[in-house]
Amino acid sequence: MSQENLCRLALYRAEMIGSGIAKNLIAYCGSAEEVLKTSKHKLIKIPGIGEATAEAVSKVSKLDQAEKELTFIEEKGIRMLFHTDEDYPSRLRQYHDCPMMLFYKGSSNLNSERVVAVVGTRSVTDYGRSVTEKLLAHLAEFKVLIVSGLAFGVDTIAHRAALTQGLETVGVLGHGLDRLYPSENESLARKMMASGGLLTEFMTGTRPDRQNFPMRNRIVAGMSDAVVVVETKREGGSMITAELANDYNKDVFAFPGRVDDEYSAGCNKLIRDHKAHLIESGQDLTDLMRWNRLGDEPNLKIQPALFHDLPESEQRVFDYIRNNQKVHIDLLHKSHSLTPGEMAGILLSLQIKGLVLVHPGKIYSTV
Repeated sequence: MSQENLCRLALYRAEMIGSGIAKNLIAYCGSAEEVLKTSKHKLIKIPGIGEATAEAVSKVSKLDQAEKELTFIEEKGIRMLFHTDEDYPSRLRQYHDCPMMLFYKGSSNLNSERVVAVVGTRSVTDYGRSVTEKLLAHLAEFKVLIVSGLAFGVDTIAHRAALTQGLETVGVLGHGLDRLYPSENESLARKMMASGGLLTEFMTGTRPDRQNFPMRNRIVAGMSDAVVVVETKREGGSMITAELANDYNKDVFAFPGRVDDEYSAGCNKLIRDHKAHLIESGQDLTDLMRWNRLGDEPNLKIQPALFHDLPESEQRVFDYIRNNQKVHIDLLHKSHSLTPGEMAGILLSLQIKGLVLVHPGKIYSTV
């Protein structure tokens, strides 16, 4: 039983600390164990840590509950994914509100090359069922990891269709892994753990309470390249997921519906407000994402121009991408004091010069 994992769990479950503060404390002190060893007097000196937070940390002394949690995790074959771990979803890690830890039971690589979230109403219609199943049948040719929320309706259809098509699928939960909601999906969940998995930020004992699901939705959006909204009312969890995906600069897609259909009203609104691409098939999605089928990848070798004398701003961005191999657009924005327009111009110039490639999900790499 790792002492560091015990300390991480103790910090994670502590009141008045929160995931963001815990991440900052660990980064500053070097480990969760060192955070708990640091005196209140020294904690107060850490930037952004006030007296109330330091007091809360100083009270995290008993590890009994953390030991029970870790025992459960080890007995059930659950993996603890710390936000700096290699197995933690790298797409999600880029955002400041990513959870400090995730709990995962499954077999899929959460950093698969292509990840698509499929979301929608619990009250799915025959139309919604049909377009979801056709979408998944098309995506089967592209080796996509399918993510959804294991709820009734579109989520359940997407998970089942993914398994039918031989795709791996991950359900993101709004509760701990000591229970399953809805219980009717227990058989489906077992199949998913053999070809996909279950993922949550919540510890054992956490019930599927209403306030947990918007938090769950940010993980669905953040760990995906694209979010597909099948059917939804103008308000609800799917609309929250779509809004979060837009905030994260993800590609959002929606199937349109009749103007008088309440379960298409949300999709139509997203399309009207330019917050989602209109798609009528899976082919539309893969075309817009510029994905190729398995075994049909183009064998193109781009020869970068030699001896470029780059402007200083372009050189800095180029060096950053080269040193980090693959970089999301959000990370580029955070790492450079440039406006979105200036960054877009630099990236376009580097692409024209044959120095940088853009990949699905707005990820950049050098040639």
